[in-house]
Amino acid sequence: MQVIHKNKPRRLRLHKQLLIFSLSLIVFLVIILTKAPASIHLDASRAATPIELPLSTIGRRIVDAKGKVVLPRGVNWFGMETDTHAPDGLWKRDYKEMLAQIKSLGYNLIRLPYSVAGLRSLNVSGIDFEIGSNKELQGKTPLEIMDLLIQEAERQGLLILLDNHRLNDQQIPELWYGDGFTEADWIDTWKMLAIRYKNQANVIGADLKNEPHGKASWGDNNINTDWRLAAERAGNAILSVNPNWLIVVEGVEKNVPGQKLPQHWHGGNLEGVKRYPIRLSRSHKLVYSPHEYGAGVYNQPYFSASNFPQNLIDRWQIGFNYIASENIAPILIGEFGGRKVDLNSQEGIWQNELVKYIQKNNLSFTYWSWNPNSSDTGGILLDDWQSVDLPKQQLLSQLLPSVQLQQPDQPSNPPVSPTLIPSVSPSPTDAAQLKVTTDIYSNWETGFCVRFKITNQGNIKVNNWQLAFQMNQAKINNSWNADFKQQGAIQYLVAPLEWGKTIEPNQVRDTGFCANKLGSDYQPQQITAVLI
Repeated sequence: MQVIHKNKPRRLRLHKQLLIFSLSLIVFLVIILTKAPASIHLDASRAATPIELPLSTIGRRIVDAKGKVVLPRGVNWFGMETDTHAPDGLWKRDYKEMLAQIKSLGYNLIRLPYSVAGLRSLNVSGIDFEIGSNKELQGKTPLEIMDLLIQEAERQGLLILLDNHRLNDQQIPELWYGDGFTEADWIDTWKMLAIRYKNQANVIGADLKNEPHGKASWGDNNINTDWRLAAERAGNAILSVNPNWLIVVEGVEKNVPGQKLPQHWHGGNLEGVKRYPIRLSRSHKLVYSPHEYGAGVYNQPYFSASNFPQNLIDRWQIGFNYIASENIAPILIGEFGGRKVDLNSQEGIWQNELVKYIQKNNLSFTYWSWNPNSSDTGGILLDDWQSVDLPKQQLLSQLLPSVQLQQPDQPSNPPVSPTLIPSVSPSPTDAAQLKVTTDIYSNWETGFCVRFKITNQGNIKVNNWQLAFQMNQAKINNSWNADFKQQGAIQYLVAPLEWGKTIEPNQVRDTGFCANKLGSDYQPQQITAVLI
């Protein structure tokens, strides 16, 4: 008994120590967990691959918080930098649907242009608030619309790169100031955004200024024109309030001491980096970003040179890619694009060569543009803001590991005229109001592409529709906007993606596929809209 009484204070002390230790461990774990990198699922549609944010750089590579290499490859969705102050196309589409379609095609990044004037404005136009989730945007300022778009992008596993495209909402200035705005306006806007989205992990960085050109210089130490010095000032200001962001710096057009190439695109000249690199407080956050275009935008002299297209490789290496090949920093081609992707026109040849170059050198990119209303390049979407420009997407899909597309061989015979196949009307009343038009719009010796347009001709919306069809001697190698599943030897069932399950009255949904021919009996038959 005396032993028991003698040890009682020791036991109390031991219990107290254990309690203190347990509480300390809990507090420690809470701190660690709250500071752990954010995780986001990046793969577009199939087996999702989580990456840990924020992103950084090691030599030529962009890496996640665990050191795993990440290849941001995405699209430009413009509009917020214009006088509508909202992403284009929302007069035709639900913004959540638009994001889902970008994701479904295999892209993991959206470069989102804005203007300083637009973010200061309270006015928004160019949105049909009656369309689906667009009602959430009603009454919002441009900045609040940006908030909602970014949040939905995160939910869908998409990264965002903010792009200061303009100062006012009318034109792209030569320099980072002008058009009624000062350098302080420019930097203060970036700092505001860096603070606002500091905890929004999918916002990965700042493309400081779109396409410096004209008077803009690099490395001449002219405080009024040296873009390199301005980029350092802005980049370091951003990193002082948000050390997680990547700082993306474009080139200039000319005015680089000792430059070798006589012509560059606006923002495309990064020759000065070799002698005059950007100096950031956090050097592992720096990415360089050239812009590159073809003859459809402007017919540069080198497109007509006798050694075209072989001359392109040297141009790209001298102009920007030495930065990656010499392990100085990563390259993200912030803009490239064009209407033609064939192997005969100058623009088509250029675009095919650049895609091969990006693939060979493992470069990141954001394609210009998602929008169809870019006058000199067109977009990944066609003018209905829903259908995909399939030849263009097939070319780009070589760079998208999550969506395996096979580029069909160029037809050796003249193209076959599109074939319209009448659909079979289903028996259910709601499904009967769906009209299905089938268009074999591309047909060559070894393959074909078919597009289904599903129109709701009724007065009520249709939910949870599907298509059924039979196809004998063909094998699908690519599809879009829906999941195509083979059931049995020749039966197929087509399920729309989540954003496309509802069709409002008079609304049209678009889906389709490309396939390899295995015989002469290859056309889809008995195409029927059904409800589940």
